[in-house]
Amino acid sequence: MKNGLAVKINAPMLLKKELSKRARNKEYGFIALSSASEPWMYMEEKYRITRKCLEIIANYKFPVHCLTKSPLILRDVDILKKIDENAILPEDLRDKIGNGVLITFSFSTLDESIRKIFEPNAPRIKERLSAIKELKKLGFKVGIAFVPLLPFISDSEEEIEEMVKIAKNLSVDYVFFGDLTLYGVGKEIYFKVLEKHFPKLVEKYKELYRDNFSVNREYKNKLYRITEHMCKKYNIKWGII
Repeated sequence: MKNGLAVKINAPMLLKKELSKRARNKEYGFIALSSASEPWMYMEEKYRITRKCLEIIANYKFPVHCLTKSPLILRDVDILKKIDENAILPEDLRDKIGNGVLITFSFSTLDESIRKIFEPNAPRIKERLSAIKELKKLGFKVGIAFVPLLPFISDSEEEIEEMVKIAKNLSVDYVFFGDLTLYGVGKEIYFKVLEKHFPKLVEKYKELYRDNFSVNREYKNKLYRITEHMCKKYNIKWGII
């Protein structure tokens, strides 16, 4: 362990064991890399755990959805191409998706100064956008997840429109949006950042969350209406399916 991060060096072995069983039973479905942490963080350059997992996924012909912020994914396009061409899709998704690889880049903002405050260790926005452009050139199905949008910081109608316009210019295959959830230690850290950089927003956040982990329904409905309208305006797909 280093800097509070643990490397699961046995992950490829455990994955191989599970996928061999699933493949024998013809239980094919999309594998998410990763719904909980960044698959291509800086330690991946040394340990190559994600790459080893992709090799196993390719061997067993499972489709994969890569959710990332990192341009390091470009290192693994050779394996991703193999997966995309040979993956066995679940029957209910063959006509709806048609690709063995989905790649989704996530953003909370397109403002680099805001990114430095809330995502100081994440790749720069320009690097992510450049990686999206390259992956599209290589023929992958690529989308953008503007998740989470930061209330009163990156969620204005103007900012959302700019996000959709950039997605359109990059010819991505889909976009989706999501609100910010706050709970536990993460909530404490987020409020400390607010107090330091956006002290005038603290009370607005308290009202918006009302001691809950999620924003109130009024906010959710408004956010959905805006994002739906912008996607229709620029003729871009909201959601993967």
